[in-house]
Amino acid sequence: MTPAAIILAAGLGTRMRSTRPKVMHPLAGRPMIRHLLAAAEARFGRIVVVVGPDMPELEAAAAPHDVAVQRERLGTGHAALQASSLLGGHPGDVAVLYGDNPLITEATIGRLLAARAGADLVLLAMRPADPGRYGRVVTGTDGGVERVVEWADADEADRAVGLCNAGVVCAASADLFRWLAAVGNDNAKGEYYLTDVVALAREEGRRVAFVEAPEAELRGINSRAELAIAEAEVQAALREAAMAGGTTLQAPETVFLSYDTRLGADVVVEPHVFFGPGVTVEDGAVIRSFCHLTQCTVRRNAEIGPFARLRPGTVIEPRAHVGNFVELKATTLGEGAKANHLSYLGDAAIGAGTNIGAGTITCNYDGVNKHRTEIGEGAFIGSDTALVAPVKVGARALIGAGSVITADVPDDALAIARGRQAVFAGRGFKGKKGK
Repeated sequence: MTPAAIILAAGLGTRMRSTRPKVMHPLAGRPMIRHLLAAAEARFGRIVVVVGPDMPELEAAAAPHDVAVQRERLGTGHAALQASSLLGGHPGDVAVLYGDNPLITEATIGRLLAARAGADLVLLAMRPADPGRYGRVVTGTDGGVERVVEWADADEADRAVGLCNAGVVCAASADLFRWLAAVGNDNAKGEYYLTDVVALAREEGRRVAFVEAPEAELRGINSRAELAIAEAEVQAALREAAMAGGTTLQAPETVFLSYDTRLGADVVVEPHVFFGPGVTVEDGAVIRSFCHLTQCTVRRNAEIGPFARLRPGTVIEPRAHVGNFVELKATTLGEGAKANHLSYLGDAAIGAGTNIGAGTITCNYDGVNKHRTEIGEGAFIGSDTALVAPVKVGARALIGAGSVITADVPDDALAIARGRQAVFAGRGFKGKKGK
């Protein structure tokens, strides 16, 4: 039978010093909870996310999965029990995971589920370099788990144990919810601990086993510092994967990728580049230093930067060039087209082979609505041109430098729209009084 999962995500993130739910803090371009959900969705047929009251942002992020609300934060055991009305009758296994452990992999979840064949209750454990305040997993002579002791309740002998609890458990639904209902709060914090199901299982003579996984995968994220550590680990893995796939990162430690960044073969990324979510860079493209890309596509052999910004909806066609201090938003730059200097191109379609002069802007916003600019193939837009949308510039048209274009320009036409220059002899500085 297909297993189900409960993901505990009701924490306020007090140590984050934030009004945002802890699991909504981003990691490699998406909320922590979405990382865990991606792994869980590959292994569980049904998922229930336990949230706190008044967390609409988190409920939206959990969709389309069921949500249960923990209205009083009385501990992890109490939180897991809130899913009983949704999963109490589930015919298979149920695992409990934590939203602030976002890096658990699909493979580790698979090992947890497989271990259920030999035990009534299975938990995940790790051996961190610094066990700190983690709960300790105390094993018996048969290698099974005897008990889990929270750090606050542990004595010196227990604290010397190196095997630490990651909090994740898995058992048959009927067993898990029966044990959860029996958990008490007679402990240092007065909370209902999920890990107390271990003692309850042992009291029934059940076998409890553990699956060990790397610390980097199971480490909880409870503070900004821990979030930064996790980000560094995720970035290292993403960079390694990118380079293994044929991308050159000239200074890998300075390049930041998102969870879904797609970089093709023979792509070159120079130092200090940021990739937000939704970026695809095709084979042979070059991304020069200090560029920022989000929700855009760069086609093969295009060249971007340095100091360029590609915003959502932008498509750079093959062999096109985007130069320094150029920003594009919801714009298609046609094959072989060039925008090399100091320009803003928003809500525009620019034809193949067109040249955009320095200082060109598309005036796409009238204060209420956005409007489109269309430029045909092979056009030449002179420097310091303002294209007041909606406007169309035809193929092979030429726009004189310094123009403000407010009306359509036909194919093959020359358009100049600027005030006539006037020169007054002797009226320079020498002609001014006191000079």
